[in-house]
Amino acid sequence: MRAEPKPLILVIEDESELAKLISIHLEEAGMQTQVYDRAAHAIKFLKRNFANLLLLDINLPDQSGFALLEELKKNDITIPTIFVTGNALETNKVKGLDMGGDDYITKPFSYVELTARIRAVLRRAESNRDLNVTKNVKISDEPFTFSGAEVTPDRLEIKFPDGAVLKIGRKELGILAYLNANKGSVITRKALIHSVWGIHADVKSRSLDQYIVKVRELFSLHGVSLDSFRTVHGVGYIFDPTGGSTAQ
Repeated sequence: MRAEPKPLILVIEDESELAKLISIHLEEAGMQTQVYDRAAHAIKFLKRNFANLLLLDINLPDQSGFALLEELKKNDITIPTIFVTGNALETNKVKGLDMGGDDYITKPFSYVELTARIRAVLRRAESNRDLNVTKNVKISDEPFTFSGAEVTPDRLEIKFPDGAVLKIGRKELGILAYLNANKGSVITRKALIHSVWGIHADVKSRSLDQYIVKVRELFSLHGVSLDSFRTVHGVGYIFDPTGGSTAQ
């Protein structure tokens, strides 16, 4: 039987001895670790690589852990995060959780407790991912209408005005949902790919083109015009059912 991959935990901590001890205990508990003592180094890694969880000290030499989390959000990088700090102020705990942190642990702590908290956050993250059809669509999302066709995420179905009800692929569903959520706005190819496939996905532009062609052919087959969904040459696309945009 193939062994389960070990989760990768990024430890962002500038106290070198503490970071080393954390790394040792987590690896003994069956996890992989990678240690950084600067926020900038962690951000550079996450822009190019995937990690399962961020163990993040609030007070770092180059910027705060809060600022690091904000920068990740601006780059559309979502990663479960546990704040680790010597500051026990309740306001900091609330701020960390309000910003999207998943948990908060105060120094000193036991490594048994730390490991248990990491596993709990990883379980919640895995459970949340189970609901995702694509990065931007969950099976719990409400049905929506796209150019007269009704799209139902929880059944991966699309119903056309001619009465035909068909299954729709996950990526096609993700594309329609993102366009529908951004009506009237020009959407770059990169934004669309990152939204549907994820920021770390290795997706070539031709793959996106092929899915767009499949969407257009599907609607055309059932007599539905997609004149409101247009290519913005050199940029991306726009879905403007009101016809108010002049983008070409």
